[in-house]
Amino acid sequence: MRHVRIRVASDGDLPALVRALGQGPYFAAQLRRQRAGHGVLLVAWHAFTPVGDVYLWLGSAEEPELRDRLPGVPLLTHLEVLPEHRNRRIGTQLVEAAEWWLRDLGHARVALGVDLDNHRAGSLYGRLGYREWAHPPVRTTRRVYRADGRVEQVPDVCRILVKDLREVQAR
Repeated sequence: MRHVRIRVASDGDLPALVRALGQGPYFAAQLRRQRAGHGVLLVAWHAFTPVGDVYLWLGSAEEPELRDRLPGVPLLTHLEVLPEHRNRRIGTQLVEAAEWWLRDLGHARVALGVDLDNHRAGSLYGRLGYREWAHPPVRTTRRVYRADGRVEQVPDVCRILVKDLREVQAR
């Protein structure tokens, strides 16, 4: 299944997103952020079923190190592909779609955080041209969206990877 359609999610997509990917409170929150102009939720669809997503955080980073060292640089967050659809380039397609979207908005760079022990994701981003920044890993907070609507803040530490979007070739 290499042929997926990637598009910006709409409020009407919420039921399909929750059926396929779960995480109702997460997707509801990101759609609210998107409506407010703070981000973009891109979804990979196979036929009428969501199989993956990525969120583009367009607002100021929450971490002071990122605000200071990467001011105005958007963040690529929450890249996920359903387990049964992995290793079919869907994650790559989502990242590339996000990069094109950001480039069209006039952004020259994009950044993301990878958990220190998530070597698989680090390898994917490395293949896609992301490079670790010259600073130490960053203490951050991962949000865990509970089914009852609660949001739990979990301390985390991430390596920060950055990509120059000017290197992305024109289509």
